[in-house]
Amino acid sequence: MDIQKKFHPDKKGIRALILAAVLLLSGCFYTGFIRTASPDTAAALSKLGSTGTEVRQIQQKLKSLGYYTGSVDGIYGARTQSAVKAFQRNCGITADGIAGPKTLLYLGLGSTSSSAVSSSDSYLLAKLIAAEARGESYTGQVAVGAVVLNRVAHPSFPNSIAGVIYQAGAFSCVYDSNWNVEPNATAKKAAADALNGWDPSGGAIYYYNPRTATNTWIRSRPVICTIGNHVFCS
Repeated sequence: MDIQKKFHPDKKGIRALILAAVLLLSGCFYTGFIRTASPDTAAALSKLGSTGTEVRQIQQKLKSLGYYTGSVDGIYGARTQSAVKAFQRNCGITADGIAGPKTLLYLGLGSTSSSAVSSSDSYLLAKLIAAEARGESYTGQVAVGAVVLNRVAHPSFPNSIAGVIYQAGAFSCVYDSNWNVEPNATAKKAAADALNGWDPSGGAIYYYNPRTATNTWIRSRPVICTIGNHVFCS
């Protein structure tokens, strides 16, 4: 027996071994990809066909906001999808019916939490909402709260909730009788939703009532959206 021939295959044998190895490695990579990619993708958002605790939270939130009238059953069906789309359209974000990270943030179900804000700041924000947006829709009340928070984050304004609200000339309600009225449960809830990241104003730092505003400068600001009696602008 030729020992060298036994342990040193010819060129055809080498090519066959290389091909077999490549196919084996490719198969392992493909299988690994299929096994790891699908669960990650499925866990990234809630959409039609999803079930579980997050779906129940979405349904409950949409129900409290008046977008959803079905049962809170944790099943992301057509009615839940339609409610999500309606909410997205109202907020000015892509109305795809999928509750992804941005939609969850606007719903107040995102990672940002109002627990990071002191109770006094939360109360102060609710107090401003009650004084400035009494009689407005719930979305309009959240939008007013969002404007305050947008100013906190903006370099042209004080960097605290109290600083923004009490800034000279910023909010006339601070100086009238409305400021003495205790914020109701709706205003407090609106403040919490704004603190949790819902911004129906689309990033506005100003708003005004066109029927009562006398300042010509505010009317020159670029308009983002109109909610109820208020025009929100940048």
